[in-house]
Amino acid sequence: MPVPARRLPSWAWVTGLTVGAIAGVAVLTVQAEQGPRPTATAARPGPSASASAQPSVAPTESRPAAVPDGSGTGRRIVYSLGERRVWLVDASDSARRTFTVWPGTVAPDPGTYTVGTRTEEATTGSDGVEIEHIVYFAAKSGVNIAFSAAVDGSSPPPAASGVQTGGIRMKTSDSSALWTFGTAGTTVAVVE
Repeated sequence: MPVPARRLPSWAWVTGLTVGAIAGVAVLTVQAEQGPRPTATAARPGPSASASAQPSVAPTESRPAAVPDGSGTGRRIVYSLGERRVWLVDASDSARRTFTVWPGTVAPDPGTYTVGTRTEEATTGSDGVEIEHIVYFAAKSGVNIAFSAAVDGSSPPPAASGVQTGGIRMKTSDSSALWTFGTAGTTVAVVE
């Protein structure tokens, strides 16, 4: 006489399938963590590029950059002319945020400045682009130098030959962070 087959209860099937699915996801997660990761790099002009050359693509973050030595201590904004990068540094000398920027054609001299006037409302920049979150900190050769962002989020077009612009442009999200951080009286350290 044949022995009748025993049926597993439905909860046992559901439990078995759930455990199998979790194990599969765990295996795929481990494999994904060990795989290659894409990186982005910022295009930098070569030594023959002119001083007024602008990057043609949006700045990208490929690695966290250390706060430059010799940029001072304490809470400050650090702007590197050579790296085209800004750091928002807290009172403990830790970078809270760093990002690349598009400099204008007139660069501030290396040194220490203080945020003065700030304008949140949109206005037209010296290049004819509507800008916002303007944080002024220096003037050179009759040109005001300030951090800002284009209202439409675009990068600035290359300046026409001989046009002097003092806007240091950045992405809108970076501009909002700098606006919040860079209140009147905040130190701005400009380094090579």
